[in-house]
Amino acid sequence: MGEFQKRVVTAIGLVAVVAIVGWIDNYYLTWAVLGVVFMLGFYEALGLYGMKDRNALYFWALFLWLVALFYPNPDDLFFVVAIIFGSSLAYSKKYGFEDLLPFFYPASSFLFFLALYHDFGMQALIWLIIVVALTDIGAYFVGKAIGKHPFSPTSPKKTWEGVVGGVVVATIAGSYYALVLVDLPYAIVISLFTSIASIFGDLFESYLKRRAGVKDSGKILPGHGGVLDRVDGYLFAAPVMVILLRGLL
Repeated sequence: MGEFQKRVVTAIGLVAVVAIVGWIDNYYLTWAVLGVVFMLGFYEALGLYGMKDRNALYFWALFLWLVALFYPNPDDLFFVVAIIFGSSLAYSKKYGFEDLLPFFYPASSFLFFLALYHDFGMQALIWLIIVVALTDIGAYFVGKAIGKHPFSPTSPKKTWEGVVGGVVVATIAGSYYALVLVDLPYAIVISLFTSIASIFGDLFESYLKRRAGVKDSGKILPGHGGVLDRVDGYLFAAPVMVILLRGLL
């Protein structure tokens, strides 16, 4: 099977999983699926940070996600972890500041992902998926068609034309869908800033990969690379959507 065929088959499988989880709409199932993605992403992040030998961090990541199942505000738990690590560092020097990096990214973002579903339901998660996916798709096709001006040296293939096109497409489609949840002005503002955040989520992961000297964050998804390569935009977009929904509604 060629690389393109692998990419298509993998994409169909991912869409099928997301569709099934969305159709069932069960908190425990959503938590479990996000948890699997989180732990895989956490493993990849340790590789990008050059910290694969820090086995104790896996325990803390798993413990964090188990607590998130029952805690009413999952996104608050990052600060609890930060306090624990800070206290341990001060008391015994067992951990260093770098050990907090994978909890800052990607752990805190996954906690916001879960908080979005916990606080606003499956429709909000679908809204997030629509905005981020169309930002990526729109940026690709618009960039291919008319892209001329590089967006950032971190990701040379991205162009300003593609980025603007992706944000416009995602904002329009996201705002239309979001009318089931919020009024139009809020739908536009939240879709717009969520889309912009997803662009920089993708850029941040590209920065980590360049820093680590790797092409992909992993190899678990044939034709796509690693888990973080697929969810990078969501990891910046989810916190922004949660914060805006809480602040504006």
